[in-house]
Amino acid sequence: MQEIVIINTGGTFNKIYNPLTGTLDIDTKGTALLEIEKNWLNKYKIINIIGKDSLDLTDEDRAFIVKTVKSVKEERIILVHGTDTMHITAKFLGEEKIIKTIILTGSMVPYSINPIEAISNLATAYGFLHAIESPGVYISMNGRIGDYKRVVKNKEKGYFEDSK
Repeated sequence: MQEIVIINTGGTFNKIYNPLTGTLDIDTKGTALLEIEKNWLNKYKIINIIGKDSLDLTDEDRAFIVKTVKSVKEERIILVHGTDTMHITAKFLGEEKIIKTIILTGSMVPYSINPIEAISNLATAYGFLHAIESPGVYISMNGRIGDYKRVVKNKEKGYFEDSK
């Protein structure tokens, strides 16, 4: 079985309540992923980078994500990302024509508040990564899995769906 790496960029998936400011801040340590890993049979490698809400990501951040994806030895990658601009980062990766299988996933509800969506999306991405045979860039959210050009966030309905 090929190794999988999880590259964690931040996003709502990783937000935690800050009692001093009353805000939800990004946990840059990847605590949510570490907690999930404790209950999984398979262990995985986690690389924490950037640590931002996806609305705050810049083109430079996306270039760094691309560089990180290219630099890891693993050919199967889960990229935990914020949902609002997941499609932009997916396009950046897709245009690079990287010969790896990359699945972007995240959560619209922080793991720290209600872990169900975060765990479900991560587990679905993990399972799909074992089943897919074609390299490419995919999105796995809300039970939808597919090419990044086809799985889109419907901001009016508040979930991801197939665009076609």
